[in-house]
Amino acid sequence: MEIGIVGLPNVGKSTLFNALTSGHAASSNYPFTTIEPNVGVVLVPDSRLARLTSLFHPKKTTPAAVRFVDIAGLVKGASQGEGLGNKFLAHIREVDAIIHLVRLFKDPDVVHTLGGVDANRDLEVIETELVLADLASVEKQFEKVSGKARTGDKSATAALALLAKIKAGLEAGKTVRSLGLPEKDIKEFFFLTAKPALYVGNTDESPDPAAIRGLEDAAKARNSDCLTLCGKLEAEIVQLPEEDRAPFLADLGLTQTGLERVIVAAYKLLRQQSYFTAGEDEVRAWTITQGMKAPQAAGVIHTDFEKGFIKADVYNFTDIDKFEAESALREKGLIRSEGKEYVVKDGDVCFFKFSS
Repeated sequence: MEIGIVGLPNVGKSTLFNALTSGHAASSNYPFTTIEPNVGVVLVPDSRLARLTSLFHPKKTTPAAVRFVDIAGLVKGASQGEGLGNKFLAHIREVDAIIHLVRLFKDPDVVHTLGGVDANRDLEVIETELVLADLASVEKQFEKVSGKARTGDKSATAALALLAKIKAGLEAGKTVRSLGLPEKDIKEFFFLTAKPALYVGNTDESPDPAAIRGLEDAAKARNSDCLTLCGKLEAEIVQLPEEDRAPFLADLGLTQTGLERVIVAAYKLLRQQSYFTAGEDEVRAWTITQGMKAPQAAGVIHTDFEKGFIKADVYNFTDIDKFEAESALREKGLIRSEGKEYVVKDGDVCFFKFSS
């Protein structure tokens, strides 16, 4: 699954992407530095994985991962093709969720395309373009569905009613996700404003409390989460040797980097969670969607596991963390045998049994 990083030009998207991936996306004081979307696979930080590794001493350890896409800056009028708008809107349509990066830093050497820091205004510019693009999409969908509805097709008639409700909301300036419609009903339309969104403020090294409050208020009004980081500082942290990062963070009074908070928040934004498999060959975090049952979770490892699922032996990370050995868990009856209806929980350690 992919998360797109969007925002106005010169807000620090490429800097954030570079820091996330330790990659080489272009970063410069020019709008449209990023012409094609850069894609990076980013490992999800999880202290539980390190603990399991210390207990099982496997040959290898494999974390969960999230794909991030750095999408070039949108400008006012993008939905009508301004800047490189149509191309970038197409890139946004392909991702599963969106990080709105908002500029909260002041730097006379980096032009602010709208003149100064204002989180709510900047978000409104981006969201207006996405809303307008969705309105255009609704009108096209209407044309496709109307003909079928006139023939008495029940599914087309229902789709037409749904599209009418969405159109009214968009015309009122609302995003599709704010309309409270079931995800299963709107998924096929790929609306830009239906995608889950996280708001991230890019601050100075000495953040402005008023600017942060502005972002928090804007996010609250949109019923979304937000967090802040200093992209410049994060870029410096990832350049440090691994062994120097913890002391550096400690000096700043931090236990976790801003990037780690972004990655974990993005993972949750997609309603993802991790379960583990653990043994002498490998300790691995497997990514599943919240609410997934045991056979489907097993299918993430291999489709044969789902087809031939018999049962799963399950215990939670908190138990192995406390008692430190599977033998101790067996003695205490903490390893359960679960069937096809078991909903796998975040932090479960699973051993699947299946027939070939």
